[in-house]
Amino acid sequence: MRGLAGKVAVVTGASRGIGLGVARRLVEEGARVVVTARKPDALAEAVASLGGSEHALGIAGNAADPAHREEVVAATVETFGSLDLLVNNTGVNPAFGPLMDLDLDAARKIMDVNVVAAVGWVQAAHRAWMGEHGGAVVNVSSVSGVRPAPFISMYGASKAALVSLTETLAQELAPGVRVNAVAPAVVKTRFAEALYLGREEEAAASYPLGRLGEPEDVGALVAFLLSDDASWVTGQTVVADGGVTLTGGV
Repeated sequence: MRGLAGKVAVVTGASRGIGLGVARRLVEEGARVVVTARKPDALAEAVASLGGSEHALGIAGNAADPAHREEVVAATVETFGSLDLLVNNTGVNPAFGPLMDLDLDAARKIMDVNVVAAVGWVQAAHRAWMGEHGGAVVNVSSVSGVRPAPFISMYGASKAALVSLTETLAQELAPGVRVNAVAPAVVKTRFAEALYLGREEEAAASYPLGRLGEPEDVGALVAFLLSDDASWVTGQTVVADGGVTLTGGV
């Protein structure tokens, strides 16, 4: 993809799953990546799988912690010389059930990690590099953010908020910084195992393309949106769902 070689990206929540799939595709396209996650051991394994210190740097911490965000951004610029690309992938969902039974402390955590932290990452990257030099951002939303999401409704609300923030940030940061989002359906990751483990064939039956998503599917789409091939695309949320939203399936 045009324009990714030599660029530097921060990918949050990238020790495994979608985040690691995104980081891997960016490295394949010639970018260097700084990956974050909470667990140092898992992060070290991710960095090794990305080719080691020549291609990747891992910094462990809580994505919702402002000090961690500043540490990551500063280390990115110091180590690799720029911060051109940002992927907000960190997400939590500690609550399952109807809204009337929702623990409001869990609701606050969901919004803090999934939404407030995402804005904080953009602010930090913009202050440190993108405001002066430009760049591109992709927020990882979900199909639960573009349609009703029974039993994970606060998670869906947080992902809908990301869609709205993507549109506003695209306006506020143009023309120097492009901001887009992706909205995947079920992708085969540990985070989503409850939705398919032990029943994958059944879960995929309502998908017109006949399968669930893989991290690489999302990685390819995110890489495109960050690349110069998408230089006239901003403020958009691209649904990647194997066609399932056409059928009314999950």
